[in-house]
Amino acid sequence: MRKKVNKLEDAKQVYRLQGLSCTNCAAKFEKNIRDIGTVEDVQLNFGAAKLTIQGEATVEQLEEAGAFDGIKVLPEKQRETEEKQSFWTKRENVTTISSLLFTIIGYMLFFTLGESHQLTIGSFLIAIIIGGFTLFKVGLKNLTKLQFDMKTLMTVAIIGAAIIGEWAEGAVVVFLFALSEALESYSMDKARQSIKSLMDLAPKRALIKRGSNTLEIDVEDVQIGDILLIKPGQKIAMDGEVVSGQSAVNQAAITGESIPVHKMTGDEVFAGTLNEEGSLEVRVTKGVKDTTIAKIIHLVEEAQAEKAPSQQFVDRFAKYYTPAIMVIALLVATIPPLLFGGNWSEWVYSGLAVLVVGCPCALVVSTPVAIVTAIGNAARNGVLIKGGIHLEETGRLNAIAFDKTGTLTEGKPDVTDIVMLADKNEKEILSVAQAIEQFSQHPLASAITQKAEQMQARKYSADSFASITGKGAMATVNGREYFIGKPTLFEEMMTIDTPTLFKIRTLQSEGKTVMLLGTDKKLEAIIAVADQIRKTSKTILQKLHELGIKQTVMLTGDNELAGNAISKRLGILETKTELLPEEKLTEIKRLKKQYGNVAMVGDGVNDAPALATANVGIAMGGAGTDTALETADIALMADDLEKLPYTISLSRKTLSIIKQNISFALALKIIALLLVIPGWLTLWIAIFADMGATLLVVLNSMRLIKKEVL
Repeated sequence: MRKKVNKLEDAKQVYRLQGLSCTNCAAKFEKNIRDIGTVEDVQLNFGAAKLTIQGEATVEQLEEAGAFDGIKVLPEKQRETEEKQSFWTKRENVTTISSLLFTIIGYMLFFTLGESHQLTIGSFLIAIIIGGFTLFKVGLKNLTKLQFDMKTLMTVAIIGAAIIGEWAEGAVVVFLFALSEALESYSMDKARQSIKSLMDLAPKRALIKRGSNTLEIDVEDVQIGDILLIKPGQKIAMDGEVVSGQSAVNQAAITGESIPVHKMTGDEVFAGTLNEEGSLEVRVTKGVKDTTIAKIIHLVEEAQAEKAPSQQFVDRFAKYYTPAIMVIALLVATIPPLLFGGNWSEWVYSGLAVLVVGCPCALVVSTPVAIVTAIGNAARNGVLIKGGIHLEETGRLNAIAFDKTGTLTEGKPDVTDIVMLADKNEKEILSVAQAIEQFSQHPLASAITQKAEQMQARKYSADSFASITGKGAMATVNGREYFIGKPTLFEEMMTIDTPTLFKIRTLQSEGKTVMLLGTDKKLEAIIAVADQIRKTSKTILQKLHELGIKQTVMLTGDNELAGNAISKRLGILETKTELLPEEKLTEIKRLKKQYGNVAMVGDGVNDAPALATANVGIAMGGAGTDTALETADIALMADDLEKLPYTISLSRKTLSIIKQNISFALALKIIALLLVIPGWLTLWIAIFADMGATLLVVLNSMRLIKKEVL
């Protein structure tokens, strides 16, 4: 089985594409590749301009499949050698400018020699051929196959204009269409630039130490366990763990944090981050394809490939819209002359204008440019949004539920109080508690272990450990069966006296989490633990309310008094305490019924059912947690909530821009089509309406590139 998987991996080829600016062209390109006999499967990511094929195909074969639109194919491994095309070498720019030049010459001859002079017609004809050659080639082929897309519409309109002698307007239509294609190509290149900038973050070569030798090698040749040597001012080439030295490392590229983080022995560092001052030696822990930045790039590209609901709607709409425009244009051209004695030349001209204005360019490009740009912007700011659907869902959020520990709080609780209830000292109590809690991964367990080490308590071993879900744990220590956990665990086994209950309530009212230690017959100690609230939590919650989030809820397994004390300090509107994991899931379902769109914010490891059930699951600390990257819909790469208001603001702005784009594109076309009734719709107005809509939609979407962090 393993050999078979490896064979499939070997047969997989990844390429980067240049000149891919049209969704229809992308679909046709993918179909052409599928027709290559040796290709088994094809995945074309339009947003990332990335092609993955299973099977065998040469670059020449692939470029031949995309020859209809001049698509250039570059192997993924050669991406770093990819040369930027200058303005004058881009095919679409050259043809657009050439077409404009001959159109201008044509108009000069038009005003000097007249519109019917051969030189005038010849200049306009050359402008039409140069600017529309690739358009006609595709459009005519589509027409023979009865495939109606925007190039088919434009081809019919321009040929029709030439037939009825409208050479000047035909040339202008060709030029303006070529210009809109060039602008669309430019906008998609700008949107994809966010991915290219991520790819360029990590160095391609690394300085490593193997034994007594120091070598500079390609990152692909670096092995797990190698020691990286990182000098001040250098970028870190691979993910790893600091084994020597200390320094401030700027992690903005990964987490979006502008303040450098101090790194010392034992700390994790990431590829693509910048070592600012000291020298570091780092042991490599991940291969080049498994680094955090590599995973981010992969997930962002996958996200850009996933169609958002609005884009799916537009695609479905365009499927029926284009043939409908063909029918309307035919009716406009034929009904008035046939039934009402209209002039054939005038109404055929109007029909051609309907074809031009009906081009769905602006509509088709309205959503993908906005989605790709927004996801790229978020990635640059340390937020990984795993698809257009999650971007849109985030923009519609009405309520947000937060896990407490590690989300609103630091997640590093400390033991604050030990109240003795039996004839034992604190060290003895901590020894027993540590023996049980050493098996647990809960933050409260680590607080007890840390306190025991600080007080140098003796280390006991425990047998027969068992976790009691949502309540605590039990184990045999020094021949006795001990329990540690919530007061409710002991209330099931015994009656707790009034003074002890009073002490428990007092500690809980101070926002502390209380655990009891004892046997099934007798309590021996109260251990209080406090988790520090993050400094930014209160401000972030205020920003969320200002953004229009109607409800904020804290879901915690902690007791009611401690939970309420923290939520009151933070200004959270609703608190649900003493919840088991399955009860958190129930609360998310309740919130969805009450408020519609709900997000759950956690650490990506715990509360997985609640994160999965919410409309949007948001995980924190994605930079250090593979689980967060894999399970969440959105990962905040930094280990705090700083970027949550920005993410919601970006999502809402994206939704707003998509709605503006679709509404504007449709409204402009409807207005232009209505001009047919009084006979005011000309080819000039039609192409300006089409190109103007496309240009404004693109420029409107590009505003997302500059979206500021709140």
